[in-house]
Amino acid sequence: MADRTSLEAGGACSIARSLTVLGQRWTLLVVREALNGRTKFSEFQEALGVSTDVLTQRLESLVDAGVLEKRPYRERGARERQAYHVTEAGWELVPVLAALMSWGDKHLADAAGPPALLRHRRTEQCVRVALVDADDRPVALEDVVTVAGPGASAHAGNDGGATGPDAPRRPDANRS
Repeated sequence: MADRTSLEAGGACSIARSLTVLGQRWTLLVVREALNGRTKFSEFQEALGVSTDVLTQRLESLVDAGVLEKRPYRERGARERQAYHVTEAGWELVPVLAALMSWGDKHLADAAGPPALLRHRRTEQCVRVALVDADDRPVALEDVVTVAGPGASAHAGNDGGATGPDAPRRPDANRS
């Protein structure tokens, strides 16, 4: 497991910060199961086959990060337990999981094809993750550049520019 300091070395990086919450093995699979309606510890464990210790750690880290929240429940004749429910921050991970799913379907699927598809609930049309501009117009991957954001100055080098993987990059010189 990488520590937070090494992930953030060189300045502000939203990807590195996100990985401190989501980058451990099993974490995104726990989120996937929560988004699919699982709330009880036993449901997560049965669906994932993960050890109780690892599952406990992942659930607690997701609660600490605000991705899940605990709510008490009691089944008849049993002690009170905690259920885990998806927060707004957790629901905002749907496009992240959809993008990972799409990448895996394209680069890692077996000959039978993708094991699952995402469809619009009403139209039943397949859905995909896409980059769009502020006016909802599609943007090609090669047309996306990273520029310094408002938080970059707090982590800038001596020249005042952003550093690290989120630093601005020069567009291809052959493009106009």
